[in-house]
Amino acid sequence: MRTVLMFGAAAAAAVTLVGVIAPAEALTEPVPGDGAAPRSSGGPGVSASAVMVTPAPPRSDTYAYGDDDRQVLDAYWRAPAASRERTTSPRPGVLLLHGGSWRRGDKSGWRYTARRLTTLGYVVFSANYRLAQTARWPAQREDSQNALAYIKRNARLWNLDPNRIVVMGSSAGGHLATQLGTYGTGAAEVRGVVALSPVVSPQRAYQDGGVLGADRSRRSLRQAVQMLLGCDPATDGPVCRERLNDASAATHAGPGDPPMLLIHSRGEFVPPAHGTVLAAVLGAAGVPATVNTVPGKDHGGALLDDTVTFDSVVRWMDEVVRG
Repeated sequence: MRTVLMFGAAAAAAVTLVGVIAPAEALTEPVPGDGAAPRSSGGPGVSASAVMVTPAPPRSDTYAYGDDDRQVLDAYWRAPAASRERTTSPRPGVLLLHGGSWRRGDKSGWRYTARRLTTLGYVVFSANYRLAQTARWPAQREDSQNALAYIKRNARLWNLDPNRIVVMGSSAGGHLATQLGTYGTGAAEVRGVVALSPVVSPQRAYQDGGVLGADRSRRSLRQAVQMLLGCDPATDGPVCRERLNDASAATHAGPGDPPMLLIHSRGEFVPPAHGTVLAAVLGAAGVPATVNTVPGKDHGGALLDDTVTFDSVVRWMDEVVRG
């Protein structure tokens, strides 16, 4: 793990960039959020995202990992006979972090995805964290770290292998997932990172939202960055800019980080450049990092509605936890 200064476009050569992997198209312009609930394509014909089968509910419970009302998480797990993995050996886990521009969102938005993943042999956790209205950065990163630590300390409750945990986040949650993978001890904490439309660079999001003609989603995300930081980088001096730099995963990325899978849609308001910049820094440090770009405007958890994308994520996670 190392601290790096801001990076240039030349680093992009180190990125593993995968092109089209899914045919789905968004019907409306997305707004900052999670989008983790299933949906239908709503149009003529049949797409990969048009058919969803709701799995039977797993066992679940809610736990507090801190004293604040937002410092809670849901756990989902199944008995061995109810999942693909039919042994009693400890199972791999997934920690899910919701989106919502750091200002809204809830762990319950991942319920459907959690059920799907438990049928595939994973123990799944979905965590809330303090929102920007009441806690400025880095409170959200600290909450994510504390949720992960709580899960590891209590792994036996759910027959979890604490050394085989992947963190997956959507949008703002994707930003936090990449922070868990790069800040501190990296791969010693998580086995891999899956980030869906991650706001990897709040600095870029702030700049994109201030461009003349920026759409509503980008302007809203710029405002969310200001709320997250508790200041305006353009007017509030070096302390604010240092906080903004700290909020970028690329600042902390380096050798010893876990492998990452970063997924964006081509036309969404958090452009693939967020993922490619981080992947370039990771690649230069010898860390495997893949950026998948899919067509359309789907954002965050909505990317998993497409079965091709979902299956590709599961395959990647299976390889990571087996490694």
